[in-house]
Amino acid sequence: MQSFSDARRIAHPPSKPDEKLELSLPARRKRAAGASEGANSPDFITALARGLDVLRCFRHGVVALGNLDLARLTGLPKPTISRITYTLTELGYLRYHPDTGKYSPGYGVLALGFGLLAGLEVRELAKVSMTDLARDTGGAVALGAFDGDAMTYVEAIHGSSALYLRLPVGYRASLDSAMGRAYLASLPAEECDGILARLGAAAPAGAAIDRARAELRESGCCFAIGEWQSGINAVAVPFTSITGEGVFVMSCGGPASLLEEPDLRARVAPALLAAVAGLAGAPG
Repeated sequence: MQSFSDARRIAHPPSKPDEKLELSLPARRKRAAGASEGANSPDFITALARGLDVLRCFRHGVVALGNLDLARLTGLPKPTISRITYTLTELGYLRYHPDTGKYSPGYGVLALGFGLLAGLEVRELAKVSMTDLARDTGGAVALGAFDGDAMTYVEAIHGSSALYLRLPVGYRASLDSAMGRAYLASLPAEECDGILARLGAAAPAGAAIDRARAELRESGCCFAIGEWQSGINAVAVPFTSITGEGVFVMSCGGPASLLEEPDLRARVAPALLAAVAGLAGAPG
């Protein structure tokens, strides 16, 4: 009588050595180090990119958007938008409101966001120093990362009840903010120029980036004195995370009445640099 092991050997005969090695190796397309074709790559999925563009339209302060709103914001044809919103709604990433005919983010987006935050080591490491800095300065301290055309807050701590601008985790600050300028100034010139060219009219002025580069060389910080928003002063420091999670920027800002420019430069900037020092690894 044939045993189970005998039957298994007949059904699945042993591979030849070469065959076994070939089957055990995952299929990977080789890419040259540092090479990127962007949207021109055969690996780029345009439909997926369009869906993500739609989700990006739901920024801080945006409650709901209709297909016409999304078509205007993305530049995509309305029939394309209709298919994307239908798909995202079916998958739980958007919620449809029949009374208005508009959409808002679904719980699937929330799950993705919390999944990212929960796994972000630098965010956990930064909390103590950010809390201390917010308490000592009274300012709003934020940790952000570059997100295509803005800096997205991954942590935010507010040090004073006097802050009338209380921006939460998930807020997307423009690249003309102190945080955005600091990020751009930290990049190699060619990479920075590529981002500015892609953004076109929405990009910060070249003079502002040149000034940010000079400030970064001289003091390790970049400043925005009432330029990003009237009456708001801020300082920001870019760094490569010691956790290996990439480049982040920490900023501290607040009303000019709370953080006057001389104090921002003489006291807050050195404190911010000290807060970042324990988080920064060697540039990658």
